Amino acid sequence: MPAALPSLDELLATAHVVSLPMRVKFRGIMERETLLLRGPLGWGEFCPFPEYADAEASGWLAAAIEAGWNGFPSPVRSLIPVNATVPAVSADRVPEVLARFGRVDAVKVKVAEQGQTLDDDAARVAAVRSALPDAAIRVDANGGWDVAEAVEALTRLAAVGLEYAEQPVPTIEGLAEVRRQLRAAGTPVLIAADESVRKESDPLKVARAGAADLLVVKVAPLGGVRRALDIVAQAGLPAVVSSALDTSVGIRAGLALAAALPELPYACGLGTVSLFESDITVDPLVADDGAIRLREVAADAGLLEQYAAAAERRDWWLARLGRVHALLAP
Repeated sequence: MPAALPSLDELLATAHVVSLPMRVKFRGIMERETLLLRGPLGWGEFCPFPEYADAEASGWLAAAIEAGWNGFPSPVRSLIPVNATVPAVSADRVPEVLARFGRVDAVKVKVAEQGQTLDDDAARVAAVRSALPDAAIRVDANGGWDVAEAVEALTRLAAVGLEYAEQPVPTIEGLAEVRRQLRAAGTPVLIAADESVRKESDPLKVARAGAADLLVVKVAPLGGVRRALDIVAQAGLPAVVSSALDTSVGIRAGLALAAALPELPYACGLGTVSLFESDITVDPLVADDGAIRLREVAADAGLLEQYAAAAERRDWWLARLGRVHALLAP
């Protein structure tokens, strides 16, 4: 939480609600709604997905306020390697998706999509490997498998070479069991925890349980860059910085975290602006030659107007802002 919480009136005076079209369906949506705030030190983004309850959304608002009113910690690096992201598209669309990212050394592939099969996942991952023979490939199931399904899937997908598997099952106990079974079978797939960090009341529980080899950390759900840094330090595990389908404003916060971590062993999941048809800045934070250089970003008045959400959606977001702000107030 910031040292001095801005008043709700101050936040409302700077708020812009936009709806940005996606190039491909991601998390089941083709439009990404977000609320942008302008503070004295820059722009912040408040974009918890609509289904998230107010208590869960409070971390996202704390992160937005940190960005605009508190600023970020000093960086130790200025160039952040990023991965491409391939949604749960058909295998034949993989080259089209990858083309938007330019040259990359790592790719995250969404798997375990509802309504799809392991054959679909295997074909998508194989298409990525075919297109990028030397890239590091990680898969993200968003907790979509049970333990038996995860072990079967990761054993099969490991044949193409996987850097790690992100949140293959929903629970911490399940992660520990998948990790145990894969190790016992000699299957060389590391386990990364995402939802088991950002959705748990105790984000360090997964580390204490020995349920993961690395953590996926996202600034907004964890309540800001400084809190994320503290969690990584306490966990004592390698970290991958990722985004939550943010505009360039949110990506700037992710870059701030990646730039401030003492070590950055993995490419970051901060290339998702390439999944949007348009951004809210004329100079989007997208990768060039597999990396994004740390810099400031400002929303463009014309783009904020062009992509302004419908009145009823703006009212919904402003009401949500008010409720969540009340949760942060002392």
